[in-house]
This record gives sequence, C-alpha cells and structure tokens, in this order.
Amino acid sequence: MNEDAGAVAYAVVIPTLGRPSLGRVLTALAAGEGPRPTRIVLVDDRPPDDPNPLPVAVPATLRDLVEIVPGRGAGPAAARNTGWRRSPEPWIAFLDDDVVPGPDWAAALADDLAAAEPDIAGVQARIAVPLPLDRAPTDWERCTAGLATARWITADMAYRRAALESVGGFDERFPRAFREDADLALRVLAKGWILAVGERRTQHPVRPADAWVSVRQQAGNADDVLMRRLHGPDWWARADAPRGRLARHAAITAAGLGALGAAVVRRRGAAAALGALWLVGTGEFAAARVLPGPRTREEVRRMLATSALIPPMAVAHWLVGHVRHRSVVSEREAAAEAQAQAEADARARARSDGRASDRAEGYTPFHSAISGNSDAYE
Repeated sequence: MNEDAGAVAYAVVIPTLGRPSLGRVLTALAAGEGPRPTRIVLVDDRPPDDPNPLPVAVPATLRDLVEIVPGRGAGPAAARNTGWRRSPEPWIAFLDDDVVPGPDWAAALADDLAAAEPDIAGVQARIAVPLPLDRAPTDWERCTAGLATARWITADMAYRRAALESVGGFDERFPRAFREDADLALRVLAKGWILAVGERRTQHPVRPADAWVSVRQQAGNADDVLMRRLHGPDWWARADAPRGRLARHAAITAAGLGALGAAVVRRRGAAAALGALWLVGTGEFAAARVLPGPRTREEVRRMLATSALIPPMAVAHWLVGHVRHRSVVSEREAAAEAQAQAEADARARARSDGRASDRAEGYTPFHSAISGNSDAYE
C-alpha cells in the first residue's frame, strides 16, 4: 500500500474469531497497491473470558495502522458496530476475516469511494468464490458460491459513516453472520440512500467445514423470522434473497411426526402412508443436494444423513424465532402507531378546547343537564 493525499479517507473494520485466515487478509492488504486506510480495526469477537491474545501476526507495514479492540462475543453485527464507532473516518470498509482482497483492492476502493455521489450510502465489492476445476462442487462449496451473487454482503462492503449513523448501525439482535447485512441495507435504503456495486474485487475462499455445518446453518431460520417482523413479508424480494425450502421442510417434518404419532397409537395404515410421504420428501431433498455434486461416497453419505436432519431443525429454529421475536415491531408499524396516537391526541385536544370554549360562553350541553345515564334514552 502507499499514501495518496488526494484519496478519500477510510478505515477498515474486520470482526474476527482469530481464525488462521485473518493473517491472509492482512497479508493481502499489506501487499496491495493503493491508498492506505487511516486505520485497520480488528474486533476480537471471541468470548470475553478468553485469556489468550488474538492469534495473528500483523505484517510490519501495517503495524502502525492496526488496532485490536475487544468485542463482546455477541456476533459480527455487534463487533462491526464496535469497530466503526471507534473510527471517525467518513468511509468504513467492512471485511470478513476469511476473504482475500485483490492486489489492486485499495486502489479500486479509492476509485469506488471517489465516484460515489453524496446520496450513495455504500459500495459493494465484486465477490468471487474459487471452486475446484477438476470436479463438481460439494454442497458446502455451492452454498459458499452463493456469496458471489448475494447483495450488500459485508464480506466486503464500504459504508459511508453518515449512513451508518442515520440508522444506528447494525442491528445486534442478529447474532450470526446471516441477514445482519441485508437488514442494514434495507434500513439504509428506506432512509432514501442509494447502494451501489463498485469495481474492486475480492475472493471468498471456501473455508473448511465439518459434515454437520449445513445442519447448524438452519439456525438462520430464526433470523428470517426477525427479518419478516422488521421489514414485512416482502423483504425477500426487496433484499433479493432466495426463499429457501422452509415450506417443504415443514411438510416433511409434519409427515415424519405424524408417522411417529400414528405408529404410537398403532394406526398402521396412517403410519405407513405418512412414513412414505416423509421418505419421498426426504429423498427428493437429498437428491437435489447430491446430483449437482461430486457424488463421492463420503459426500452422498453426508447428504443422506443431513437431509434427514435439516427439515426438523429448520422448523425448530423457525418456531424458536417466532417465540424469541414475538414482541418485535417493525419501523413501519411503530411509525403507524405513533401517527395514530398523535392523531388521537390531536382529536382529544380539539374536544377539550371545544368544551372550554362552550363553558366560556355559558352553554350547557343537553346530555349533561339530564341526571342519570343518558345511554338509557333510546
């Protein structure tokens, strides 16, 4: 990196759990060409009681820029808030700790920011996910590849500080790296800002994952409930997000539970029919995941096992989301309630002013001159 006195000032904020890939991000930033950031804030989002220092070797050329600050272990949304609120720069470039900025990333970012009109709140990078060339990608690799077409993801997203301030930053009720970026984008757009796609390029390699990662990912169904509460039922379309298979998962889960219940009460015909429905639904889901992949024995075994677990886990997390977020009110609902209350208060004041005027003129309303309950006169 090099200095450029005419470039727009920016800070880089990276929330991290101390994964080995963090060193790769910093190495790429150090080796790149273009204007240096004013600061690079690494937010250590490991549990607060972790006594070990953040395991990262900062390149020598970045040591005067890097600040390591503690997070609360509350997830990337909270960690990013910690980072940008410590940075007074007019632009904040958010990076994940598992991406690889391109060699001209800083120069391209400077061009993206310089080209941003005053009403542009944020500029997204172009994300590429390297996939194997000698075989079909696995289910996990295809899932990661979806990041290349996702909108407004904070794997590499630069936001104007004024835009972040206008909406209060990230919503920390999103505890995972899921939907927190879409929520922020929708709130920014609702304020009248514009979001753009820039020219800088960043790679997002597929990180290693165990066989059960797809099952754990179903926790995101609770976050989808929060998105619906906050942004309404059409949030999918406005965020350009895929709808997923929750309805099918619910049907498969209902069939499976129904088959078990029928078996318990010894209704063999119903148990067989519902069990067949569960088997067909689960088989279709497994096939949809196996056929595009490499179809190795290990991958097929993994897909069969997780395809049986994903539907009930998705439904369970969806139900948990409804319970957890049952009292959440969207900004539109809150505004409508505030407007209705303001109108009711205005009507009450008008009635009060009218009665005061009548008393001043010596007028006694008819109903108040009658003793007893006026509702009795029909």
